[in-house]
Amino acid sequence: MKNIDKLIQKAVELQANGLVTRQIADELNVSRDTVTWLLTRSKKEEASPAPKDISVNWSGIGKSAFRLRHIGIALCDMVIETLEHADAEADVIVGIGLSGVPLASLMAEELGVELSVYHSYNEQSEDTQVRGAFSRNFASIKGKRCVIVDDVITSGSTVSDVVAHLRSAGAKPIAIAVLVDKSGSETISEVPVSSLVRIVRVD
Repeated sequence: MKNIDKLIQKAVELQANGLVTRQIADELNVSRDTVTWLLTRSKKEEASPAPKDISVNWSGIGKSAFRLRHIGIALCDMVIETLEHADAEADVIVGIGLSGVPLASLMAEELGVELSVYHSYNEQSEDTQVRGAFSRNFASIKGKRCVIVDDVITSGSTVSDVVAHLRSAGAKPIAIAVLVDKSGSETISEVPVSSLVRIVRVD
């Protein structure tokens, strides 16, 4: 229960700082339903049963550049294996902001390819459709074969939106790499997913 109380406190702090449900979910690596449940519990309202979710705290990796580099190398190894099966090569690594960018940077260096950064936004809305843009300060993705990198897949909606955005911009998404896949997906929008940890519920 102590960990739940910490999650509730963090969710309340993030909401007080102006973050919307989607952003809180991304920060805590939980689903939006879980964020709603946490915030409801904080107000001592009669809460519905807790959603079936898993909170992922990978700060033990994120706080150490040494550990992060080695995780990035492990993800590169998995991506290379995926690309060999598809007889494909990557041109660009696309990091999903915020948490996917450090891993994407390390992976782009390791693979010797360009780096692109995707920022998602909908700060003033709880709209389920994520809107975003590719930063002009990084590599162009038009006409290039792209590997998408993020920290955690919860429902797959953010990654699915990035895949759609890449395709509409004339790029070809060829692989997805994440630390943890909570959706248990082998593919998202027909793009193969490589994850260091894949969580599959059996209940």
